[in-house]
Amino acid sequence: MGQPPVGYTKFCEDYQRHIDQYRLTNHLKHKPGVSIQVDWSGSTMDLLDTDTGELITVYLFVGTLPYSQYTYVEPTLDMKSDTWLRCHINMFEYFGGTTIRLISDNLKTGVISHPKEGDIVLNEQYESLANHYVMAVMPAQVRKPKQKAAVEGAVGKIAMAVIAPLRNEIFTTMGELKAAIREKLEFYNAKPFQKREGSRRLIFTETEQEKLRPLPSIPYEIAEWVYGRTVKLDCHITFQKNNYSCPYQYVKKKVDLKVTAHFLEIYYQNERIATHKRFPTYKEYTFSTLPEHLPDQFNRLEWNEQRLLNWAQTIGPFTYKVIQRIFERLQLKEQGYQSCLSVLNLSKKHSNEALEKACQIALERLHSPRYRQLNTILNNPNNKEILEEAESAQKETLGFVRGPEYYGGDIND
Repeated sequence: MGQPPVGYTKFCEDYQRHIDQYRLTNHLKHKPGVSIQVDWSGSTMDLLDTDTGELITVYLFVGTLPYSQYTYVEPTLDMKSDTWLRCHINMFEYFGGTTIRLISDNLKTGVISHPKEGDIVLNEQYESLANHYVMAVMPAQVRKPKQKAAVEGAVGKIAMAVIAPLRNEIFTTMGELKAAIREKLEFYNAKPFQKREGSRRLIFTETEQEKLRPLPSIPYEIAEWVYGRTVKLDCHITFQKNNYSCPYQYVKKKVDLKVTAHFLEIYYQNERIATHKRFPTYKEYTFSTLPEHLPDQFNRLEWNEQRLLNWAQTIGPFTYKVIQRIFERLQLKEQGYQSCLSVLNLSKKHSNEALEKACQIALERLHSPRYRQLNTILNNPNNKEILEEAESAQKETLGFVRGPEYYGGDIND
């Protein structure tokens, strides 16, 4: 209001003059081997499911070395955290080394929070990967794409150099798609620059490759953390129905598990106390036991085994047979202590007679019943009358029991 109107042409000229004056940009000069920029491509590809005829969306991970603009591309079926990490590992192998800095977007697969002030909070696994390769993760500021301009530019160029030429081809397996993308990627990296001498591959091999930091001898393994597992009385913890030993000093204490594809590590208060080879997923109820984890008294196997068998014998012959068969299946007797105690402790929750009857029923159906089957029988309402009859019959067998007074107790002294 009150200002003289201007024409559209004059407005555009004045606005452009304002932009030129107040929004200056500087040409960024990158140093070789200092940083890698990574991101997901906005453009996607498709994979044909031959069974259903549906098209499966394929996402593209893109990593770029800003100095040479040498680029890595990998197709994936999702953008989950494990996939994000696996793409990084493969990218480092492709480049043949790592850099000091790793510049990413603020994706939840890598960055939990990026406040304007204060520390950046990284995803636990992403931080672990960076520590393994001794890199500093430096996420670009929110809504600041120029801070990772190299990969932003590479994403657009990959769409033209890789996705567009393959848009009319049909791929039915991920292997075929990866091979086609790798062929186009090699051509893209070898293609000469338009406004710069050489090509991405030439500058990478002649200048930048030697500046990269060497890869560690062992690649990073993606790990799953499991917290708060209790070390049992037999000096083992259980993970996915298999058992792994801990030093006996940590019995009844809470420990954390770091699980990779091949190993299982046990930590107590951030200190590693045991390492085991992980059992394959198809194995169940197996034991990985290191002898040094067991106390000296575990060498007296006969006494411990006999004590449990004696307890079972006081309950009844069927309970004794159940405990006996648990031990028969094990190479190390101490591996059965927890299972036997679980069974025998049912007599405290119910009664000796009820447990004995439950063992009889279970042995008619299974060769070696365990706690789970016996507990189900004891808590099954359909078995209530049978268990009560067993208790009554046992009491009748015992008959009338005279008190201590009859045999010369305090009253008759």
